Amino acid sequence: MPFRDKFYHGKLAWRANSEGGFVPVEDAVVVVDKLEKVFSGDVRAVDSISFEVGRGEIFGFLGPNGAGKTTTISILTTQTLPTGGRAEVLGHDVVKEPSKVRKGIGLVAQELTVDDELTGRENMELQARLYAVPYSEAKKRIDELLDLVKLVDSADRLVKTYSGGMKKRLELSEGLIHRPQVLFLDEPTLGLDIQTRTSMWEHINKLKKETNMTIFLTTHYLEEADALCDRIGIIDHGRVIALDTPEGLKKTVGGDVIEIEVAECDEDILEVIKGMPGIALLDGTCTGNKARIKVPDSKTSLPKILNSFMSKRIDVASVVIRKPSLDQAFLEFTGRELRDEESNSKPGHKDQSTSRGRFRRRR
Repeated sequence: MPFRDKFYHGKLAWRANSEGGFVPVEDAVVVVDKLEKVFSGDVRAVDSISFEVGRGEIFGFLGPNGAGKTTTISILTTQTLPTGGRAEVLGHDVVKEPSKVRKGIGLVAQELTVDDELTGRENMELQARLYAVPYSEAKKRIDELLDLVKLVDSADRLVKTYSGGMKKRLELSEGLIHRPQVLFLDEPTLGLDIQTRTSMWEHINKLKKETNMTIFLTTHYLEEADALCDRIGIIDHGRVIALDTPEGLKKTVGGDVIEIEVAECDEDILEVIKGMPGIALLDGTCTGNKARIKVPDSKTSLPKILNSFMSKRIDVASVVIRKPSLDQAFLEFTGRELRDEESNSKPGHKDQSTSRGRFRRRR
């Protein structure tokens, strides 16, 4: 669903729904209205973007490198002044009331900021003092947070002895020491192995369930955004080009892909499928013994296809159903894949093949 401008008045924000209209987002804690950031040389890092984030929501902000994600977070966390437009966090203007904004937010940045020469507990104590958390309360919170991120056993070790994943978890706990109402996570799991990333996901989900905290998340891992986020905004070249739930974004891809491999068939399988009543074929290709077709809904289409094959005595060797992915949706909107640079993974791409083959029918 293409993004449309959001408007707000006071504490009431609006977001586009799937029908193209607008519905209210009650108790919006982040409101961005036509926000801009232009650097020297007329470089528009953020180009008149508008969106809102509701209380208790996990909001994902996705985009290629240089799209404007970190600049937007820098503005919302009062580290950078905008060139134009307006932004409010917890009802406070980020330019006019920065100190009030900072009191209510937490930030876990891309780069590690923990002190290697202190222990994990000492890092936490330093953060508590910086946020003026009373000593008696700080001790209790530190113990709770170290338990949350599973660092109790290593709390009194120097941080320079920690692994990268342990340091990331310590950063997360530091961002929570003052119990922020809004937590900004800028690439919190970048470069971590899958086990540590999964552990971080568990912590983030636990936070949402137990505290109703609002979480603003940027990530390069699309499966992470799909699993965690209530809604996702996609930004590219400084503009928000899509905003919807993960499911809503995936629906824009336009159907399920069914891959059917058969033993033998001497007819053009695409023509066979096109001639089936009740089958809406969106796209299709054939290569060797395998047909790859796109249909609006595999649940209704696949049984009809298999029944037809059975009546024609076409043996089916295998069937694979591929539901629309967030990777595909991202590619649809940006024309680019969001690659995992750390592990050099290569997300799936659109099948550009136009070759057509013939299957042989069993005799």
